[in-house]
Amino acid sequence: MPRTFPSGLTSKKALLPPSAGGDGTRRRILEVALQLFARDSFHGASIRDLARALELQPSALYAHFSSKEHVLAELVRAGHEVHLDSVRGALLAAGADPVDQMKAIVRAHARFHAGYPHLAIVVNEELHALPAELAAPAVALRGQATALMVDVVQRGIDMGRFKPTHAAAAAAAIGAMGLRIPYWHDPSSDLDSEQLAEVQVDLVLRMLGGA
Repeated sequence: MPRTFPSGLTSKKALLPPSAGGDGTRRRILEVALQLFARDSFHGASIRDLARALELQPSALYAHFSSKEHVLAELVRAGHEVHLDSVRGALLAAGADPVDQMKAIVRAHARFHAGYPHLAIVVNEELHALPAELAAPAVALRGQATALMVDVVQRGIDMGRFKPTHAAAAAAAIGAMGLRIPYWHDPSSDLDSEQLAEVQVDLVLRMLGGA
């Protein structure tokens, strides 16, 4: 059964970040698969559905990916990689103050989930569908992003800038706020992605007790 998104996400074209997916037929396969997996779920979209949407024979897909699982594995790996790169880049540019670092991380986290909602949904909802060996690269990237967030929260606590009682729990709550963005945010509303990022920053600092 197709998923339902209040923002009408199913009618919008799925976008891959420019750095993800390569080019040519391989990228086209990933873009169409992303649309189908976000709308129908990984298990709800067959390899025949994908081939039909691409106007290719199923055998032609196997010249680029050896299975449907490998298509999903590439999507979730690329999504986690782009997310980590954006969060890490924002952190490095933010200076040494944990409050400024947290603002930068939250903005990057929000922009990713608002800018690539189909990818965010597939990355976060379909990773479990992969066998462990195919999921491992994405899991490792996710772990790095989580560690960055926990480290900033913990240093803010140590410096007296933040006041949560548990750094990892606070970081998980912050991450979850971003994960929900694709399910409710409508980019055509009066809240654009930059305003959304600032709203998220405000909420996170209130939650952490930061300045």
